[in-house]
Amino acid sequence: MAGPRQRLGFWYRFVAGIVRPILMATTHRDWRGTEHLPGAGVGVVVSPNHISYADPLTFAHFLWDNGRAPRYLAKEAVFRIPIVGRIIAACGQIPVYRESRDAARAFRDAVAAVRAGECVGIYPEGTITREPGLWPMAGKTGAARVALETGCAVIPVAQWGPQEILPPYSKRLRLLPRKTVHVLAGPPVDLEDLRGRPITSAVLRTATDRILDAITAQLAELQRLANAIDSLG
Repeated sequence: MAGPRQRLGFWYRFVAGIVRPILMATTHRDWRGTEHLPGAGVGVVVSPNHISYADPLTFAHFLWDNGRAPRYLAKEAVFRIPIVGRIIAACGQIPVYRESRDAARAFRDAVAAVRAGECVGIYPEGTITREPGLWPMAGKTGAARVALETGCAVIPVAQWGPQEILPPYSKRLRLLPRKTVHVLAGPPVDLEDLRGRPITSAVLRTATDRILDAITAQLAELQRLANAIDSLG
């Protein structure tokens, strides 16, 4: 698959050209709910659950196969990794400077990307979940803030299976036997009654809770589907 039909730059397509074949060779894929992803050129926030260090790659694979190239908000420390950090920056990913005077830059850059028609990936939890059963934790307000500022849709997404490749907070890969990565995108989170209102902390918390509730509902459905598939396999 050629991937998204947009100008992405050399490094983005170079990385995709390496990573996607590896993922194709090492995983099975169960992509669902793809009809909810807006087409190229429509700014959108996609918000997945976070269960493994591997899931940014598998989630990007899901989006790439469905015509979207994500721009992630990622911890600033990732951009300081030798060589890798420079490549990530060249791919247009957005650094998050937590608890510093540069913290507003991530919000500014994410808003600009959405307004330019890009697909911005924001993990509401901010880190891999520590909840029993890998259910989503309480969320941060970044996804809600970008959506309310720009008026874009927030697509809630559940993923299951990457934790079998790389367990939470582990660095030990388990590639064999080949794992199935299940991803389910849902309809846009209903934020219409919040749009046009002052973006207060209460409004952001309400919007964030709705986003996390939608992701949790998608995850419950996805686990049911994944169990059904596994029982047949």
